[in-house]
Amino acid sequence: MRLHWRLSLHPVFYAVAIALCAASLGSVTHAQDYPSRPIHLVVGFAAGGTTDFMARLLADKLGTALGQPVVVENRTGANGALGAEYVAKSEPDGYTLYFTTAGVATVYPHLTHAPYDPLRDFAPVSLAAFNATMLVTNAAMPVASARDLAALARQKPGKISVAITGLGSVSHLGAELFQSDAGIKLVEVPYRGAAPAMTDLLGGQLDALFGDGPTVIAQIRAGKIKPIAATSHQRSEIFRDVPTFLEQGFTNTVADQWAGVLAPAGTPAAIVAKLNAGIAAVMSAPDVRARLADNGVEPHVDSPQDFATYLANENARWARIIVERGIKAE
Repeated sequence: MRLHWRLSLHPVFYAVAIALCAASLGSVTHAQDYPSRPIHLVVGFAAGGTTDFMARLLADKLGTALGQPVVVENRTGANGALGAEYVAKSEPDGYTLYFTTAGVATVYPHLTHAPYDPLRDFAPVSLAAFNATMLVTNAAMPVASARDLAALARQKPGKISVAITGLGSVSHLGAELFQSDAGIKLVEVPYRGAAPAMTDLLGGQLDALFGDGPTVIAQIRAGKIKPIAATSHQRSEIFRDVPTFLEQGFTNTVADQWAGVLAPAGTPAAIVAKLNAGIAAVMSAPDVRARLADNGVEPHVDSPQDFATYLANENARWARIIVERGIKAE
C-alpha cells in the first residue's frame, strides 16, 4: 500500500492524471458548445433524388433542433462512394456528416474496392428511415405476384426485362436475389437513375422495376403500375397490401432499403449522442412523419450502439451473399 501511495504522488503520474482530466473536461466542454457553426450533411447522390429528399427534410428540421444551420452538400460519383470517402477523411468534430444509404454502407464495399471501410472509418450516429423497395410491373403485364412473374419468366426465358438503377443499390441486389431464388434469368437493363426507368416502364418498353417507395408511390396510387412484392423483412406500414418476397416463398430475396447518418471515426461520443437526440426529435415530429409517409418512407431512429450493430450484421450478410451468389459489379 505504501508503494502504491508513493507512486501516485510521483510527478510523472501526477502529470498524466492532470492531462487525462484536462482532456476529459475539454471533450465535455467541446460537446457542450457543439454546434457553434453550420454543419454539413453530405449526400453522395444528385439533388432531387430519394436520398437527397430525405437528407434535406432532415437537415431543415435538425438545424432548428440544434440551433445551427445544417447544410446539405451533394458530392456525387461512384455510387455514393466519393461522398463517403470525403466524410471519412474529414475532421471528427461533428461538423461534417454523411447521409448514407444501405448500398453505400453495406453493399458497395463488397462489390468493388471502395475508398473507405464502412465499419472502421465511421462513427454510426443513427438510422433515419426505411423505405420499402418493391418489384413493380407495367400495367399490361399479366401477373399479380412475384410467383406469377417467375412462372412467366420460365415460359419466356430471356424475354422479361427488369431495370437496374445503380450498382450496389437495393434495386440491383433485389433483382439478383430474386433471379437466384426463383431460378430464372431476367434481361437486366441498366439505367442511370429511377426516373428514366419509370418512364420506360410506363411506356411499355420495360417489363419490371425494383423501385423504392418515393420512386413508385405516385404511379402505384394512380394505378399505372402494379406492385407485386417487397424486398423488406416485413410489410411496409405504408404499402400494407404489398406482400413481401418472404411471404411468397422466396426466402432469400430480402434487401432492406434504409438511410442513416454517419460521422467520421473518432467523433466524440457526446457529440454523436447530441446528434442522435436531434435526429430522434426530428423524425418523431408529426409533420415530418406525414411528409415522409406521403413519399413512401417510414422514419426509424435507434441508438448509435444499435446502429453500429446493425451495420456490422448487414455488412457480414451482404459480404456472404455477394460471394455465394457470385454477384459482380459489371
